[in-house]
Amino acid sequence: MSLLTGLVQENLGPGPVPSCFVAHRGDIFLGTASLIACDEETRPQYTPWIAAVWVEPEHGGRGIGAALIDKAAEFAFGAGAGRVFLLAGPHRRSFYEGLGWSVLETLADGVFVLTRDAEGGST
Repeated sequence: MSLLTGLVQENLGPGPVPSCFVAHRGDIFLGTASLIACDEETRPQYTPWIAAVWVEPEHGGRGIGAALIDKAAEFAFGAGAGRVFLLAGPHRRSFYEGLGWSVLETLADGVFVLTRDAEGGST
């Protein structure tokens, strides 16, 4: 399957954050992920975040979510971020760990803050 991901940025602002990535096959929408400044107001020191990851249910299990997450992370790294963050509930923790993400901390509500570093280290 060929999967296209495009960057939607023209209406979001002049810098790399925020950015939105859209996966599609031709004119069929498959999913989306965003790169934002902050997804957890109690942790403003962590930035940027991958958030709002969505894959249309009928297209799940095909690696689309993983491709979107990788695309957003690589974009952040290319823009100079040494580390990216995301939030995940307990049911998604192993999915993200399988993609190379590491748990940084567990919040009081049981949600995990996960990180992924750029090659060569973190900031």
